Amino acid sequence: MDIITLAEVAGNISILGYGLAALGPGIGLGIVVGKALEGTARQPEVAGRLQTLMLIGAALIELLGLLGFVAFVMVAL
Repeated sequence: MDIITLAEVAGNISILGYGLAALGPGIGLGIVVGKALEGTARQPEVAGRLQTLMLIGAALIELLGLLGFVAFVMVAL
């Protein structure tokens, strides 16, 4: 294989890697929102507190997704 073919393969693999890495935050957000809804259904009086905690957790999960994107951009350049 020549160097150009190897570079094309590495680029394709990094895109696939970011796609797989994006699954983690997606699954995490689904679990967080689902558990918050379940908690609200069980105890409606704590819905406000659960919503606040859910949004903080979602923000941290999104941060992980953004860090993965930044790492992907740094590798791609």
